[in-house]
Amino acid sequence: MRFRYSTTDSSQNEFDSLPRIPLILSHQNRSIEVVGLVDSGATVNVLPYEVGLNLGATWNDRQAIIQLAGNLSRQPAIPFFAVAEVEGCGSVQLAFAWARSENIPVILGQTNFFIEFDVCFYRSKLEFEINPKSE
Repeated sequence: MRFRYSTTDSSQNEFDSLPRIPLILSHQNRSIEVVGLVDSGATVNVLPYEVGLNLGATWNDRQAIIQLAGNLSRQPAIPFFAVAEVEGCGSVQLAFAWARSENIPVILGQTNFFIEFDVCFYRSKLEFEINPKSE
């Protein structure tokens, strides 16, 4: 399935476009629609604090064992699992580092989004393609 690169607001131009996809995350009989940033440079999937709360998760500082890198290196994070449904690609269970930060996007990284899906970027066309992994 092909998607267009997109911006987060109308004041941005195509140079600000990034590979973002709409998806539905589900956990414990709750679902939420989010937009995820497909980031091949991210080691792990990252879930913002508010999204985890909306999915019914409870924060526990004693479980904050995941060390994030880059801009998020000072944010505590705990493991969180959710089922993600990507339009045209089916549903898979994704493992997230649930970060105690509100001002971050849902990030879809190497572990385990890129393990579950084959992704190909066409930046010059402002498009990217996502398909279920090849068996």
